[in-house]
Amino acid sequence: MLDFTIEPDFQAKLDWAATFVREEVEPLDLLFPHGGDPYDTRNEKARAILRPLQEQVREQGLWACHLGPELDGPGYGQVKLALLNEVLGRSYWAPTVFGTAAPDTGNAEILAMFGTEEQKADYLRPLLDGEIVSTFSMTEPQAGADPKEFTCRAWRDDGGTSRSSGAESGGEWVIDGEKWFSSNARYAAFLIVMAVTDPDAPPHQRMSMFIVPSRTPGIEIKRNVGTMDERENLDEGIHAYIRYHQVRVPLDAMLGGPGEGFKVAQARLGGGRVHHAMRTVGKCTRAFDMMCERALSRRTQGTLLADKQAVQQFIADSWVELQQFRLLVLHTAWIIDTQPHGAARTQIAMCKVQTAKVLHDILQRAVHLHGSLGTTGELPLAKWWMAAPNLALADGPTEVHRTTIAKQLLRNYTPAEGLFPSEHIPPKLEAARKRYAHIIEDDNLSGRVDG
Repeated sequence: MLDFTIEPDFQAKLDWAATFVREEVEPLDLLFPHGGDPYDTRNEKARAILRPLQEQVREQGLWACHLGPELDGPGYGQVKLALLNEVLGRSYWAPTVFGTAAPDTGNAEILAMFGTEEQKADYLRPLLDGEIVSTFSMTEPQAGADPKEFTCRAWRDDGGTSRSSGAESGGEWVIDGEKWFSSNARYAAFLIVMAVTDPDAPPHQRMSMFIVPSRTPGIEIKRNVGTMDERENLDEGIHAYIRYHQVRVPLDAMLGGPGEGFKVAQARLGGGRVHHAMRTVGKCTRAFDMMCERALSRRTQGTLLADKQAVQQFIADSWVELQQFRLLVLHTAWIIDTQPHGAARTQIAMCKVQTAKVLHDILQRAVHLHGSLGTTGELPLAKWWMAAPNLALADGPTEVHRTTIAKQLLRNYTPAEGLFPSEHIPPKLEAARKRYAHIIEDDNLSGRVDG
């Protein structure tokens, strides 16, 4: 059964986090507003503010809450993580302050599941401690997020000297090709790269995953691409277009087995999509609060905006959509917590489909209600609104997830027998007449039978 109660101890933590994010973390969004700022470990001023905040989070037992006890995390289920991420969604910096920033969370899970002990010591522990950041290098310029169209190759070379370590080895993996939109690569200590290792295998068995230190020879960042709210002339872009020029890594750099790249990638996405969705709930709630405040603060045509029916409809529609979406995400988290692995696949896709739509629709109303001010940089609304198109593409285009939903749902149905639908009235009426013939044919009872 669904239980909507929250344990008092955890509610206290949520209340602390809400106050902390509002008072201590949101100012970071103003002081360091650019997309790469939370990931730039070389920015000493930002880190001087960040580290004490992270320490307060650790003292509250809320650091890296996505981790299980085996990685020194609290082992929270997805419902608790969703509720916490709702709070973190108010601030761009909040995930970094709480040790839950993407793609580091997913990359940490991959390393925890598939990394060697040496890799965990070199990369996983510093990543969990917030000392370094990482990149997930998967999409390609000609293929987007469709792994079946990837051409970046990796092959095994069983002779020679390792260019990455300088030591004699029994073999290496050689990676060659291009990757697109590899977020935070300019700041990353390592990249997790998906490459084709068997082009003749079935589509989902062609690729493998590799951990590649960022200083490995042969990695070329062709350019850091800026999105809508990033100015390329000021070099604010953080999404790298990368060329891997026969980059050599040791054999144990493969994460998982040969051909298991798609499997490894999927292992990191489910919970992350729920977290993205619930952070969107938090951001939309903040926009909704701004909308309501504006409606009660401004007048036009002799009355408050709040008195206008169109504004009332904006508010009502936004709240209904937001609550529907919030319950969908929480229900999805509950399924992940309580049902076998994979049971929430359809619900996760539903969350992905709705995330960008709900964000876009609520923010568009909020911008509109604030008039010209809403389109400027003097409010956060325009910057948030520009993130909606990117959110519709992250972790795969929305259309792909709609197809997934439809295919999953259609598996629960079978074709109708015969020429007419199963709800065709004539045969159902005839069946009903036969079932209750002893009553409807009783001349001693009154009443009309249609048909």
